[in-house]
Amino acid sequence: MKKLFVVILSFLFVQLNAQGLKNVFSKTIANATNNKISTTSGDEIGNALKEALQKGIERGTAKLSAPDGFFKDAAVKILLPPEAQKAGEKLRALGFEKQVDDAILSMNRAAEDAAKTATPIFVNAIKQMSITDAVGLLKGGDSAATKYLREKTTTQLTNAFKPVIEQSMAKTDATKYWNTFTTSYNKIPFVKKVNTDLATYVTEKTLSGIFYQLALEEQKIRKDPVARTTDLLKKVFGN
Repeated sequence: MKKLFVVILSFLFVQLNAQGLKNVFSKTIANATNNKISTTSGDEIGNALKEALQKGIERGTAKLSAPDGFFKDAAVKILLPPEAQKAGEKLRALGFEKQVDDAILSMNRAAEDAAKTATPIFVNAIKQMSITDAVGLLKGGDSAATKYLREKTTTQLTNAFKPVIEQSMAKTDATKYWNTFTTSYNKIPFVKKVNTDLATYVTEKTLSGIFYQLALEEQKIRKDPVARTTDLLKKVFGN
């Protein structure tokens, strides 16, 4: 009996020591990680995130503003507004395919044209990000900074971007083609008339496409060392 008691005590002692070593090991790893992060100042983190977002915007808008940047990318292509999709189907069935295709193409051309002027609007919004926000976003998900920018600036960006979209729609004849589309449909007897604020719709879809592309660019910088093209990005995101 005495030997059994000694064996049990010995087993418990080994287990407690093992757990203690595990805790010490975990704390050591955590401390090492924290020390690594702490070597990067808040200013550096903030500047790196802003730089990453700015580079993402520059690359993203360059891609989207190229010919077919929106039109041939299924992820961001602008289709007919939901309330006009049945109208599009009806017109196609009646032989008005060209009017429908012209309307869709012209909206995407307007988005591509407007994307060229998006960079300074977004960069100005990026500059408003605080250091405190930046430090938190560094530890966030793959597109944390993009989500933050979208939440904080969508209203401001929409107000600034809508006039640009309106100019691009006029430049690419999107307004003319849309009017042709709606006029042709609204002449059909007994149909519910289509009366969409196209500028607002195209603005929302264009911004959505730009944010989508920005998220992809942010993920590249977080995950791919090759995408970190400056020493600051390498230091902050390498940690």
